[in-house]
Amino acid sequence: MKTRKKSRSTIEVILFMAFLLFSLGSYAQSDEWVAPANVAKRPNPFKGDAKAPEKGKKIYEKLCVTCHGSSGKGDGPTAATLDPKPADHTSAEFQLQGDGAIYWKLSTGRGVMPAFQDLLSKTERWQLTAYIRSLGENND
Repeated sequence: MKTRKKSRSTIEVILFMAFLLFSLGSYAQSDEWVAPANVAKRPNPFKGDAKAPEKGKKIYEKLCVTCHGSSGKGDGPTAATLDPKPADHTSAEFQLQGDGAIYWKLSTGRGVMPAFQDLLSKTERWQLTAYIRSLGENND
């Protein structure tokens, strides 16, 4: 009796692990990365502050250029080796996101993109968001 329960439990654990791995693999393969609706439209508290993008640019140059490139097109020196590919911050598709979505993505990270919530302050992340937003201004 104990042997049947033990083998049934083992099978259930194996099936659960297989399901979990399949689910995580499917999620990791998805190119779509959407911020939760409750944060996506959050406004940047530094909107209109001319110094915010300048400060954000300094952060971008230190932390983002390697993957996203100096102009933000997703063509940095390591971009070709990454999956998913780094976002093109200048594209219309990217720029259609709200500031809150960009801030959330910077904060949480995904895959090889680090979560900056423990590395950068809220102010620095909003300044970085302001700079990334400015990268699309010349593409209208």
